Amino acid sequence: MGNKNDYEDEEMTVELELDDGTMVNCAVITILTVEAKDYIVLLPLNENGENEDGEVWFYRYSENPDDPNEEPVLDYIDDDDEYEKVSDAFDEYLDNCEFDEMTD
Repeated sequence: MGNKNDYEDEEMTVELELDDGTMVNCAVITILTVEAKDYIVLLPLNENGENEDGEVWFYRYSENPDDPNEEPVLDYIDDDDEYEKVSDAFDEYLDNCEFDEMTD
């Protein structure tokens, strides 16, 4: 019998190409929906698979509904207000996670 939590142990990662062409491997923390748009929260990792500074990156996230196999598109958030909203939503997400851990 498979444990339904098995898949949670496998960290989802994505490779992100930065403006200067370097590739960064990032752990996917969560996907947040803010005002009917999806955003992905990424934790950049170094070569050892570790995050050095605790900084997270937010990107707009969109999937092609007609082709589930197509790579999702990540867009840079260039609007400060929008970034703030996503950042606030992520803080809320973290609060909820910590709360869940306390109630388990």
